[in-house]
Amino acid sequence: MADEISTLMSNNKDKTVSLRLRNTKTIQGILKDFDIHMNLSLDDAEDVSEEKHEKLGKILLRGDNILTVSFPDEES
Repeated sequence: MADEISTLMSNNKDKTVSLRLRNTKTIQGILKDFDIHMNLSLDDAEDVSEEKHEKLGKILLRGDNILTVSFPDEES
């Protein structure tokens, strides 16, 4: 299963990812890199939890703070 997750994450590098965090925030940005602990590096990140989106820029998220990772559906 770890190989499947690693492959999924690798296939989605440089694509937009949406993350739900333990503190109920939702962060969206471009996935740049990740490691075996699910620490993620994002570019052009923004907090999309509230109506008014807050730009965060380049961030590093520690894996144990991430509840869910979702990738937008690819358009045909």
